[in-house]
Amino acid sequence: MKKIIKFNETKICIPVSSGGHLTHMMLLKPFWESHERFWVTFNKIDAESQLKEEKKYWCYYPTNGNFFNLFRNFFLAIKILKKEKPDIIISTGAAISIPFFWLGKKFFHCKCIYIEVFDRINSSTKSGKFCYKYADEFYVQWEEMLDVYPKAKCLGKIF
Repeated sequence: MKKIIKFNETKICIPVSSGGHLTHMMLLKPFWESHERFWVTFNKIDAESQLKEEKKYWCYYPTNGNFFNLFRNFFLAIKILKKEKPDIIISTGAAISIPFFWLGKKFFHCKCIYIEVFDRINSSTKSGKFCYKYADEFYVQWEEMLDVYPKAKCLGKIF
């Protein structure tokens, strides 16, 4: 894996869905482990286990196609961002990244970094497509994805 992601900011917000998105972010531990951080994810067994020593906030789920929970997570994001005041928001998706990227960029002046997931080789995800508009840095794991996201950088495979 190429070491492209570098940052000096001190506080990081990591909004990710549990499961594969959380696993992707855990594989990037060398990039975030030395920084103050907090997580926003689903209160599920895998998240509880992997984040037991981490500062975390539980968000509303399910989020796929659930506009009511997207709405609830929008107000949760306001509350969390106002309280925590992060410098960076970094995510691998999915829908929980949307309110954090939009609010973080528009109102909280956060740097936003998005990493599209490994299983997308030649098509976008819904959250990736949305966050691409607000990301300061956008990374893909496959060269083919540069056709989908022309301004992205290819990070290479995380796995």
